[in-house]
Amino acid sequence: MLSYKSLQATPEGDVTVQLRRWSEGDHAALERLTPFVYENLRTIASSFLSRERDGHTLQPTALVNELFLELLNVKRVTIADRNHFFAFSARVMRRILIQHARAAKAEKRGAGLRNIPLNAELAWTGGPDAAPTLDLEAVMNELENLDGDCVRAIELRYFFGFTAEETAELLGSSKSTVDRHVRFALTWMHSRLHPEV
Repeated sequence: MLSYKSLQATPEGDVTVQLRRWSEGDHAALERLTPFVYENLRTIASSFLSRERDGHTLQPTALVNELFLELLNVKRVTIADRNHFFAFSARVMRRILIQHARAAKAEKRGAGLRNIPLNAELAWTGGPDAAPTLDLEAVMNELENLDGDCVRAIELRYFFGFTAEETAELLGSSKSTVDRHVRFALTWMHSRLHPEV
């Protein structure tokens, strides 16, 4: 499980300065930022890849490298702080994994994708009749359009493995708000992935 404390170990001042410069369009700031965030990003990448199908072609280092290639192409972005940067980076990593899944599926027609077993509360995404990863991504995108706070709560709780308290601190909200967002998101996602139930 990803440790919240591991994200807290990053030097706040240096990261904030470089993030501000990068947000303002200074692409060299991303290179200066790299030493401060690389290991944390690799930990996030490992967390994502641990949920992928066996034999995945990407390794954590390769996923982080692809992330930086994507970040270099970002023209302008508003990143509030270090935690926002990690959440933004995790979303980009998730998109990279989805793109790899689509490419693999296109290469080998009929090859099933392993579902993302998030935990007991999301166990309905597993099993033989479960929605594949690509469907889960589509539902997450729909939920993002409906309520971005719910998506961020789900990502931090179930993709990163943060506790409700850690998620609340990262999002700058209360634990009860996080719990409410998560309950809504789980119910809504279940209804979208399994409308027949």
